[in-house]
Amino acid sequence: MGNPLGEFLRARRHLTTIEQVGLPRVDDHRRTPGLRRDEVAVLASLSADYYTRLEQGRERSPSAQVLNALAQVFQLGPEATEYLHELAHPRGCKRGPIDHVNPTVAQLGKDLDHLVVFTTNRCMDVAYRNSLADALHGWLKHSDNLIKMHFLDPAAREFYLDWESEALFRVAHVRAAAGMASGDRHLLALVDELSVESADFRRIWDRHDVRARTNESIRYRHPEVGELTLSMRPSPSTAPPGRISWSAAPSPAARPNGP
Repeated sequence: MGNPLGEFLRARRHLTTIEQVGLPRVDDHRRTPGLRRDEVAVLASLSADYYTRLEQGRERSPSAQVLNALAQVFQLGPEATEYLHELAHPRGCKRGPIDHVNPTVAQLGKDLDHLVVFTTNRCMDVAYRNSLADALHGWLKHSDNLIKMHFLDPAAREFYLDWESEALFRVAHVRAAAGMASGDRHLLALVDELSVESADFRRIWDRHDVRARTNESIRYRHPEVGELTLSMRPSPSTAPPGRISWSAAPSPAARPNGP
């Protein structure tokens, strides 16, 4: 059995600097770029031994108070804090890879044929897309799964003008979904495949980021249309990470720039 809680704590400790938590910097030749275990323990009002046992997987039932204190030290947002609690006390969600699409949603996508509309599940499988969504990225390899498309099709690096920031969001989304559905074999297989096939995915996955989308638009360079910007509009039935989620619509302020 692995130690996902310890891995998450270790990754966030390495990414949290002493400046972020208000500690003075001294020339102490740190072995890691972030905080030391004893510093985390002091900031969270824990013993160094107890925190070490958490990271090493020898303590697997921390209280909500302890988890919230660690979330505060690592300056986690709401999504990452929820993920931390889920790692410590998993609920064992084991739903299948594709969530069912309500026929009403599909009809809405057809009716809104002037907008790009698509829905995804926790694994970023595209459960539904209308004709404009198909024209937008249906020509790319792995277009039936947005995160595989992003990392495994070299053309995606030209297609997404902000490839890195979009990659960070998509991995953070899947990381959150993995915490909520630790028994989902389809999701675990997806992570394994991407970890083998993409060094960039491994690099970002190892950060253990968990957060919601912060940018409200995505910039593309389409081979036929040129550069365009789409603003993101969550669907009214937006669910927690990993379930049928969001759609995209052309930004009113954006205009495609032809080749």
